[in-house]
Amino acid sequence: MNRIPLLALMMLAAAGFAAAQITTPSTDVLGAHLNYGRGCAACHAPHSGAYGNGNAKTADPTAGDAALWGEDVGSLYGKTITTGQTLQGTSYVEVLPTSLTATTPDVAGLLTCLSCHDGNYAEGAMMKNKVYETLPATYGTANNIPTLLGNDGTTVGNYLNDHPVGLNAVMGCGGAYNWDCTISASGAVQMTGTASSQFVTNYGFFVSPGVYNNQPVVVCTTCHNQHLMNVVKVTTGKTSGLPSGNYATMFFLRAPYNPASATAGSNQTAQFCRQCHGGESNEMNGSTAVTTF
Repeated sequence: MNRIPLLALMMLAAAGFAAAQITTPSTDVLGAHLNYGRGCAACHAPHSGAYGNGNAKTADPTAGDAALWGEDVGSLYGKTITTGQTLQGTSYVEVLPTSLTATTPDVAGLLTCLSCHDGNYAEGAMMKNKVYETLPATYGTANNIPTLLGNDGTTVGNYLNDHPVGLNAVMGCGGAYNWDCTISASGAVQMTGTASSQFVTNYGFFVSPGVYNNQPVVVCTTCHNQHLMNVVKVTTGKTSGLPSGNYATMFFLRAPYNPASATAGSNQTAQFCRQCHGGESNEMNGSTAVTTF
């Protein structure tokens, strides 16, 4: 007699997860990075890199040697940006690489991003600082969004109102604000603690930190996958306990993220931030709440 209610609960749970999944995105997964039809060639040039994309003024003869990068990043080389000031005045100083062929994670994970998303040292290539995605009604009607980190409508050159990034933005484990995770000898975050492993089961660990001096660091691509704007593929396993499938996301985020969810009490947007900010999670604070889509 207990089997029917249990089966019904399982079916309801499955239906809830199915509602959070999208099997076929209705628009191109590159989204805003289609760049008004240019697509891949807006960032990558199959021949001659930045020179092949018409950036004849670049003074860097190695432009394009890494990932066939087709935008001129020369104006960013060696520049200092200071991000993420806390209430206590702590900020994170990043000295940008001096070459696209440097081997640090802030090359592909930060420098290349800023070639289009800076607006201060580097004028925004193809960027209009306008919203591309259809935002939920709760987000208001403004279509200007801070896509240019160094020129977002405040003082030009102000990066303090941006999330900490760079080689000094190190992810930590333990303490009041972090997960009960560990850092491996190679700099990988291991979500194997009691609370962190439960969080992986409840939601997942989708972020992709860079590694510098055997420590995980935050760069743009830690949270964003520049090639997929509206969908993320989830596979049940060691990185997530969610049912396998394609889930809706926004803003190129690497994880399920749907602020337009009509489900009462949906917490999936908060869950995304909690991947790194474990101190604010349900699991680290004795709650049994799981992800609600």
